[in-house]
Amino acid sequence: MISAGDFRNGLTVEIEGAVYQIIEFQHVKPGKGAAFVRTKLKNIKSSGVVEKTFRPTEKFPQAHIERSDMQYLYSDGDLYHFMDVETYDQIALGKDAIGDSLKFVKENEMVKMLSHNKEVFAIEPPITVELEVTETEPGFKGDTAQGATKPAIVETGAQILVPLFVEQGNKVIIDTRTGEYLKRI
Repeated sequence: MISAGDFRNGLTVEIEGAVYQIIEFQHVKPGKGAAFVRTKLKNIKSSGVVEKTFRPTEKFPQAHIERSDMQYLYSDGDLYHFMDVETYDQIALGKDAIGDSLKFVKENEMVKMLSHNKEVFAIEPPITVELEVTETEPGFKGDTAQGATKPAIVETGAQILVPLFVEQGNKVIIDTRTGEYLKRI
């Protein structure tokens, strides 16, 4: 059990049957009245963000989030198939559970699967990925004002913005958290 006075960013707790991750917290001690803890919480299943206040002595059970390495195999329609590389167990998840977390992930790449009580609620792709640019317009000399960019489609079908010197067939490194181009290889 964790008291509200011990809240920290990133901590996961169960509140009223739902699992929340603490995004922000603030201990408030007003001039009059009792102290309280103001928090911003993210529901890990629905991704909704709520703001709540608690007394510092309120206690909540800590939620254990399990992270396991899985290999993304393939997708067929609305199902995405993953395999545990140690036990070779395979699971399939629907499009609603995945969201857009796989838009920069190629087949056979490793991802982290986040679950609570054996129920998968999110997929974490690698922080950076190397992908080939499959479609982009050519850059023109003289268009190099400061940091000029152009749209490009990578091999997974996702669209990103790249500098003008990146051409079709180039390999680029992308930050999957922001979807930003990092460098050309």
